[in-house]
Amino acid sequence: MKNNQPKPKGGARPGSGRPKGVPNRATTEFRETVRTLLESNAENVGRWLTLVAEGDGSENSKPNPAKALELLSGLAEYAAPKLARTEHVGDESQPVSMVFKWKE
Repeated sequence: MKNNQPKPKGGARPGSGRPKGVPNRATTEFRETVRTLLESNAENVGRWLTLVAEGDGSENSKPNPAKALELLSGLAEYAAPKLARTEHVGDESQPVSMVFKWKE
């Protein structure tokens, strides 16, 4: 490049494509489809999770609350974004200090 800037990876031009952090169209459409499916089956999803957690009373169905929580956790990521973990560290010789200010 003429202006001594490093060449972007993959040969992309600067400023081309979608901004960093913006999901592609297929991902957005898939998440919206799953969200719509969950919303339209909200009553059923609750019933299904209860059946997994408590069993349906038949001989072949054993209660499995851990599996129900695992399923609920898997569904939740389509309804709300995952939060990133952040670690706050300070000087080794001093504790981390947090100051909160608000206006009255």
